[in-house]
Parts: sequence; structure tokens; C-alpha cells
Amino acid sequence: MSKIIAIGTAVPAFRHNQQDILQFMQLIYSYTEADKRRLRFLYHQSHIDTRYSVIPDYSRPVPEWKFYPHTENLEPFPSLEQRMIWYHKYAPQLSVNAIRDCLDGKLTQAEITHLITVSCTGMSAPGLDLQVMELLDLPRHTVRSSINFMGCYAGIHALKMADAICKTEKQAKVLIVCTELCTIHFQREPTVDNIASSLLFADGCAAALITSDDNPLKGLHIDGFYSEVIPKGKKDMAWEISSTGFLMTLSSYIPDLLEEDFTQFTNRALANTGVTKADISHWCIHPGGKKILEAIHKTLSLQNGELQASHDVLQQYGNMSSPTIFFVLKKIMPALLHANNRKEHIFGAAFGPGLTMETFVASTNS
Repeated sequence: MSKIIAIGTAVPAFRHNQQDILQFMQLIYSYTEADKRRLRFLYHQSHIDTRYSVIPDYSRPVPEWKFYPHTENLEPFPSLEQRMIWYHKYAPQLSVNAIRDCLDGKLTQAEITHLITVSCTGMSAPGLDLQVMELLDLPRHTVRSSINFMGCYAGIHALKMADAICKTEKQAKVLIVCTELCTIHFQREPTVDNIASSLLFADGCAAALITSDDNPLKGLHIDGFYSEVIPKGKKDMAWEISSTGFLMTLSSYIPDLLEEDFTQFTNRALANTGVTKADISHWCIHPGGKKILEAIHKTLSLQNGELQASHDVLQQYGNMSSPTIFFVLKKIMPALLHANNRKEHIFGAAFGPGLTMETFVASTNS
């Protein structure tokens, strides 16, 4: 077995109120008063108060914009190359900030044996993994892997890789860092998908430290993983590259798919680890959006409060894609690690393109 020792998080410098972002979006998307009313309604229903971005423009007047041109139609519209310039400028340092928050008081950087970088909002070779190694001055022999373009569930996939490494290499100390700059991919065409993306997504980074159970540091024990694909949701959640950035497809049908299938899926995932729903004391659900959380709450027949950590992260940060599940877990972990020697279980789940559902089950010491 392996265990999660610590989680660190970091966000960019620019904190935008959702109401300020709304004004930016109305400037771009609203052609009539009816359009403005629709956008106001959607933003009011989002359950998001603030989001973070490496771009300051979303809550500043046009003359102070740094990323977008000062023109009514945003021409010349930022190209994919321009967006990658911003990614390479800001993603490495944001990653380092989360890693330092994670390692603080636990391990030194020189003790890290493996590095797994996760991102679906920027890619290059040499990439983020080597940039992080250089900034942290990690040993040249650090084993590194990169998980790219898997979307919101990629953090759990990285956790699965780290678990496998620690089971085969008892001295391994694996560092996961999930870094997403979703807001650099804003698209101006007023399609349903673009409006949904600009409503939900934000920038953020999370790092997690994983070791074998032999490590004396206290942690959360990983008991197992389970994943499935819902083929009928293949076209309802997608992420593609275009000349003007990455394009998100996020259908309003996703909550319905999850409500229809999630209970049986959860039962299969729990059975795979040998526990039941009654054994779960904490639920770590990726906050893909308010309606997704409501659908899961309903289909699992949860009581009030079980998804509070997920709601809090959505409200304070929005959907940051792959780091988001770790933001939720970071809120839950202190209560688990101070459980007064009670055996407690946590069930985690995230969703992404495919439609793919990834889960993990973890527990405290008995």
C-alpha cells in the first residue's frame, strides 16, 4: 500500500469576483438586453464567488488589459502560440509554489525520487516536468512522467501511477503536480460550450506527496482505484486543440448522465475495494459544476453537508480541472488525520472526457 502524506495548493495572483467576470463576458457575448439577462441568470446560478487567473483582464477596464487587444471584437484574437507563451511564463512558477506548500516540513526537495506532472492546458517538449526540475534543483536522476490532455480526472490517474510506483519501489517518494491555466483558452464565439466554459473554469495548481506505507510520516492510506467510461457521454465532454486555443465541449446533459449511472458505478467502485457506502465517512467529489454536485447528492441519497468541501472549492475557486480534486481533498484531510484512531474511509471521484469516471478509496489508520 501507499499513502498520501501532504497536499499543497497555489493560485495565480489575480483573484476575480464572479460578478466582475460577468461584466467582461457581457462585453464580449451580449448583443442584446436579453443576452445580458441570460448571462446574469447563469452567473447568479453558478454558485461561484471568485476565480483565479494568470490574466488580469477579466476584472479590469479595457485600457488596462494585458492579454487581449483593446478592440471591441478582440482582434487580432490571441493565437494558440500566444496562449502557450503565457502558459510557459506562468505554469512553472505556479507549480513550484504548490510543491513548496506541499513539502513544507515534510521532505526536502532532494529526497524526491519521482515527479509526475499533469496538465491539459499547455504542452511542449521539453515541458513542464523539466522546467519544474530546474526551478526546484531536483536531482538529474529524478524519474519523471507527464500526464497530458486527460482533463478533470487526470489527478486521480496520477495518484494511481504514484501508488503503483510506491508499491514496487518501497523507498520512492513521488511528487504529483497538477497545473492548469484554463482561462488562457477563452473563446469569443457565443456558443453554448464557450459560455459554459467561461462561466466555470479557472486557473490553479495542486501538488501531492505519495510514499509507501513504510514511511514513518503520517498519511492517508490509498486502498484502491476504479474507473469506467460511459460511452454514450463521449460527445458530451471533450477537449480539443484549435488555432485559437483549446476548445471545451461541456454538455448540459452531463448531470443527467451522472444521476442516471453514478449510484451503480459507485457501488462497483466500492465493492472493488471491499467497502460499502455505509463505510464512507467523507466524500471527495470533483466540483465540475453546481448541477453536477446536485446530481450526485441526489443519486447517492446523501444528507446535508457531505459534499460541503466540494461546494466550498467551487464557490471559492471555480473548476480548475485536474487540481480541483486535490483542493477538495486538502480541505478534508485534516479531519481524517485527526480521527482519534477511528478507521475512516474517504471516497473520491472525478469526471472528464470520454465520459470517463475515475475514483479512489482511502482510509485512516484503524
